[in-house]
Amino acid sequence: MSGSLRLRPWAPGDLPALLDAYRDPAIQAGSRTPVADEAAAERWLRDQEEGRESGLRHSFAVVDVALGKRPVGNVVLVRPAPGSDRAEVGYWTAAPVRGRGIAPQALEALTRWAFTAFAADGLVTLDLLHQVDNEASCRVAEKAGYGFAEMLPAHQRWPGEGHRHERRAA
Repeated sequence: MSGSLRLRPWAPGDLPALLDAYRDPAIQAGSRTPVADEAAAERWLRDQEEGRESGLRHSFAVVDVALGKRPVGNVVLVRPAPGSDRAEVGYWTAAPVRGRGIAPQALEALTRWAFTAFAADGLVTLDLLHQVDNEASCRVAEKAGYGFAEMLPAHQRWPGEGHRHERRAA
């Protein structure tokens, strides 16, 4: 990755950073898997490793080496099945580092990696979904080259409408 940002797999030593990040109500609100205590954080870390082993979920700690070795965010690629032409991406950044451009840079790095790693497997489209009132996610999507694709109806992930942003392989 360019600059001081690096993506790497999550590790057991990242548990304190994960717990700190999930104390933020914004991360809790956007999370499908709440992390409220150490046991939940350990499960979350195991889930990331199991997802990587299955080849269907690739979650990376985002580290800004200028700030140290502690993760300051997360990016994830979720594939519905091997050989699928579409996948979903997601991200979060820790509250103290928001507004520094970390999320779009990390999302761009994940996007490049995904289209390279899964090109031979047929991946051509990445989707970023968010609740309609999350204007910050719209800005991150646009900065990372994900154009607005459509409005989504309310569903179990959020109570109101949502947006789907899309990026296609070059």
